[in-house]
Amino acid sequence: MTGVYRVDVEITAPVFDTEVTSRVADAITSIFPNADLEESFGEIRGEAHSLEHFSELLHRQEILDTARGEFFSNREGDVFSFALKKQAAFEGRVNFSVGEPDELGEIAVRVRVDEPTLEAYVDQVAPPTEDGRPVEG
Repeated sequence: MTGVYRVDVEITAPVFDTEVTSRVADAITSIFPNADLEESFGEIRGEAHSLEHFSELLHRQEILDTARGEFFSNREGDVFSFALKKQAAFEGRVNFSVGEPDELGEIAVRVRVDEPTLEAYVDQVAPPTEDGRPVEG
């Protein structure tokens, strides 16, 4: 991704009694490898300033339209949020959690965009597509 971006990514995930904390941390870092993680009782919190690897996964899995839909449907001002299924993240895959909450809990992600605009940043992370291929702007 090119250009200057100022974004804050907040990541939270519950850690249930039946789970190993380090495995939940591994699930998060498989999707957000640059996240600084902090463990507390029953939860892991992370902070990052890039969605570059996440964007690569969206391209590889060919789910750009799905991602854009999630980002824009969960938008408030300069913030968008989404939830990911932990089980898929354990395997290094992006799977948005919609509808019923996952039994293992979800990885909640909140992205605040300072620069550029939220729309321009989403276009970089998950560009619009035509016939399933990213449209170059």
